[in-house]
This record gives sequence, C-alpha cells and structure tokens, in this order.
Amino acid sequence: MHVTIVYKGKIPTKYYGGTARDIWYLGKELVKLGNKVTYLVDKGSFCPFADIIYIDKYKNINEQIPKETDIVNLHSEFDEEIEKPFLLSVHGNTNNPNKVFPINTNFVSQNHASRYGAEAFVYNGIDWADYPEPNFSIKRNGYHFLGKAAWRVKNLKAAIKIAKKNKKPLEVMGGKRVNFSMGIRITLNPNIHFHGMVDDIYKAEIMNKSEALLFPVLWHEPMGLAVIESLYYGCPIIATPYGSLPEIVGNEFGFLSNSLSDLIDAATNIEQYNRLHCHQYAYENFNANKMAIKYLMYFEKILNGDNINNNNPRLKVVQVKKFLDFKWK
Repeated sequence: MHVTIVYKGKIPTKYYGGTARDIWYLGKELVKLGNKVTYLVDKGSFCPFADIIYIDKYKNINEQIPKETDIVNLHSEFDEEIEKPFLLSVHGNTNNPNKVFPINTNFVSQNHASRYGAEAFVYNGIDWADYPEPNFSIKRNGYHFLGKAAWRVKNLKAAIKIAKKNKKPLEVMGGKRVNFSMGIRITLNPNIHFHGMVDDIYKAEIMNKSEALLFPVLWHEPMGLAVIESLYYGCPIIATPYGSLPEIVGNEFGFLSNSLSDLIDAATNIEQYNRLHCHQYAYENFNANKMAIKYLMYFEKILNGDNINNNNPRLKVVQVKKFLDFKWK
C-alpha cells in the first residue's frame, strides 16, 4: 500500500511537536510493515525511510499528492476536497459545534472520539527504540512537568503548588522562568527549575530522576504524549480526570482528581506505585507497531468502500467555561 501522509509542519521534530512525532513513528512503522510512505510536509523536512515532497501553498493539494498513492492520511485540514480515498486524523480540540468532520476521521483516544460522536480512534504510539533506556536504580527526588507551560490549560500553576507544598523540586520541561506570552508570569522559587524545550536525551535524564509527572490540565486532554513518555520512565501520573486521562491512567499507574489538596496528598504517596509496571504498560500498549496496525485496518476499510464512523463527527457539547473545574482549596 502507498500511503501519503500530509501535514502542515516540519519533520522530524527534535523537541515538543506531538503531531510531528506521531506521524514520524507512524510512517517509519508502516514502511517496516512493507508499505511505501510519502510525506507531503513543509519545506525543511527530511526523512531517511520515506519520500519527501514539500507542500506548495499556492497549488491545489490534490495536484501535489503522488498519482500512485492508494490512500491519503491527512494530519492537517485543507479547503480543497481530497480526490483520493483519505483518512483525516485529528489531534486537537475544537469548541465549534458547527464544524462537521469527514466521516472517515479518526481521533487519538476513545474519549476524544466520543466527544465528537465518533467511534474511530488510534492511540499515539512511540518507537521506544529511539528513546534512552529507563533506569530504575537511580534514587528519585521531586517531580516533573512536561508540556507547553505557557498554555494556561496545562496548569503549571497547580503543579508548582503541589511541589511547593510537598517541599519537592519541580523540573519544568517546556517553559521558561519568565513568561510573557500569555500574561506575565515570573517564578522566583529556586526549587522550580525551568529547562525550556528539551530533546529526548535530556528529557530522559530528567524523568529517570523524577518521582512522578504532575499533569493537572484544565482541558479535555486528547491523548497526552507526556503521559505515556513519563510512564515509560517509570513515573506515575498525578493529574486531573479530564479527556483521555481516566482511560489511560488506571489506579495502578497514577491518581486523578480535580482537587488540589487531593493531588498534593497523592504526590506524597508515590512509593505505592510499581515503576516497572508503569514502564511495561507504556511499552506494551503505546508503541508504534500497535498504532500502525490500527491505521492499516482503517486504511483497508476505507479502500474497501466502508466508513470508519457511523456518522460525520461533530462536537456534541460546547465547553462554556474557558477552563474546566479545579478546586484550589
């Protein structure tokens, strides 16, 4: 099968870039499984295992898709109607109830799909061979935060409060001590360490020393790449119960609550979690092979003329509040 993966961005990603990371591992695994992959992506991209075509924003996207393509996998949306069979993969959230997605749209978790009245989803999967090995013999102290800290929905504020209350250091990956991008935030506490955007090697070094991931998000998390990366390094998850998190973080692997005091208490009892079990759970359930096999199942279904959802996905419930509920006291 010849799959053309389309994305308005560059690959590979060295730092954050969840979607770029996702399609890199998807394409790599599809090739391992005997398929041909072409990436139609932004200029500056490169890839050793697949063909690369740079998107020309001045041309109709259909003119740029190779003629021999069997199916197109869109990870970005376009105004033009795609002429070849296609699957749209949605990675984020919209709060627009009037937006109707194509019937062959997949989401990144069951919760993510259900919020749009859809059935089709594929968990993000990682090629764990690209990641440094976890080390369970290192003494761990403190927590880590992984995500775009400037986004208020990621709720770095609560993560800092948890760490301060428990008198533990917090390693923040994905943010700076002084932030002006979404209002002024200056964090003076010397136990809160900001590392900016980090690569996989530096990320592994931090997570191998961390007791847990603090992830008190205030939105419906579609999937949570930071969650499965942290679990891979044996870090249980202390988080809010929103979006995919109840689906992914069972009682064996962390604690969920929208109460700050509950999260503070849970973060003091990390020793109850088995780090090796957290690692094995992530390794076995969120890998690139599982992701690619499920994509191939959907591709084949579409090529056979079937739909992967019963109806066109559409947001079922509009979120009125900017942030989901969180009990600060």
